[in-house]
Amino acid sequence: MTGLNRELADFLRRARDHVDPSRAGLPSDGRVRRVKGLRREEVALLAGVSTDYYARLEQGRRINPSPAVVEAIGRALELDEAGRTHLRDLIGLPSSPTKSRSVQRVRPGLYQLIDALDGEPALVLGRRTDVLAANRMAKALFADFDKIPPKERNYARWIFLNEDARSLFAD
Repeated sequence: MTGLNRELADFLRRARDHVDPSRAGLPSDGRVRRVKGLRREEVALLAGVSTDYYARLEQGRRINPSPAVVEAIGRALELDEAGRTHLRDLIGLPSSPTKSRSVQRVRPGLYQLIDALDGEPALVLGRRTDVLAANRMAKALFADFDKIPPKERNYARWIFLNEDARSLFAD
């Protein structure tokens, strides 16, 4: 095992030992615990990855998890921001999550595409369901999102909190 992989393996084991299974929301399965923290399969379950994948990562094997998987493992291990940054550094990812906090923009070609769908309502949603663009039919059917302040142009929020949306989507 290389130094970087051994350091990653040690860090993941230590982090797993510090998480209380009952606080993590895991029900008791009646088995006697041989570890004081989470089991590997519990970390994998909480992170949404396979037990084998997490075990290989914790063993320090050379795998390249995506930034989303690394963030999910960080959440499962209840790492603070410093711990998540250290985990990303050990794996070789940039110190901050990739572009998750950057402003999203729609390319001109995508504007042309949704405008060409003139007979159909079309929306372009961002990573967090922010409405980035809408064609004429979408503005007529749903709402003119251009008139909504940019920080409030979230489709999920609009659907649940806007009275017009509730009357449009009766179910």
